[in-house]
Amino acid sequence: MPEGDSVWKLARRLDRQLAGHTVVRSDFRVPALATRDVSGREVLGHDTHGKHLLTRLSGLAGSPPATLHSHLRMDGSWSTLAPGKRLPGKVVPHVRLVLGLDDGRTVHGVRLHDLALVPTGREDDLVGHLGPDPLREDWDAAEAVRRLREQPTTPLVSALLDQTSMAGLGNLWANELAFLTGVSPWTPVGEIDVERLVERAATMLRHSATVPGAYQVTTGSPVKGDDHWVTGRQRQGCRRCRGPVSVQAEVAGDAANRRTWWCPACQPGPGPEGRLRRGAGDGRPRRPTRSSTGRR
Repeated sequence: MPEGDSVWKLARRLDRQLAGHTVVRSDFRVPALATRDVSGREVLGHDTHGKHLLTRLSGLAGSPPATLHSHLRMDGSWSTLAPGKRLPGKVVPHVRLVLGLDDGRTVHGVRLHDLALVPTGREDDLVGHLGPDPLREDWDAAEAVRRLREQPTTPLVSALLDQTSMAGLGNLWANELAFLTGVSPWTPVGEIDVERLVERAATMLRHSATVPGAYQVTTGSPVKGDDHWVTGRQRQGCRRCRGPVSVQAEVAGDAANRRTWWCPACQPGPGPEGRLRRGAGDGRPRRPTRSSTGRR
């Protein structure tokens, strides 16, 4: 699943492959950037903020350094091909970016989303709304705690998925963190120890990103099928108590309500009726009231 740790690892791979090389040809295949050209710019490196990838490019005469912003969402990818190699034909229609490098290699951005090219000094225009990210040097745990506490009635999983509170956590981490906290995914975030939650989330995300063999392993066991506590385990059962794992379908087009797994035995509290809901007719979030959570 492309989450903050996924994008961080991608940035490190792209650094190894691209940093120090000069772009000799560029082809943007999205309308907003169709006339832009980054030829002649050197790839300085990559940074991330949450699930957002920032490719930094050198300046040119009369033009400041630039940042290429992209988002993988669920299906995006980057591919670097040796001279003479080509992408499979079925992939070509989904290419959104082509960069030719000074050593003959070609970089393809496939199914990339939210592509933008801005002066590096204006990166905040694209990512300034995001919350603190545990994988960045400017990580601010206290600020993440403060932002999460600002929405005390929001269900835990929805709060963790809100990238403006804490950036980088996706659906896998939201589900697994709810399990490890020992509460229902729809427990209001104000009812749990937010400081402990943030500390655990940051530790797990860093471990996943930086420790070999630990990528998105939440149980300590990298064996497939044994690497998560509840996520994807509706057939195998809860890894802790072996009881049934329940799953709630996502709400289409609603980032606050993704597919959710939980163990009712290990995670007491509100059921899906406690979801963050949309206000009728205005498209804005409506926080569940205490009486609507079904909390036992």
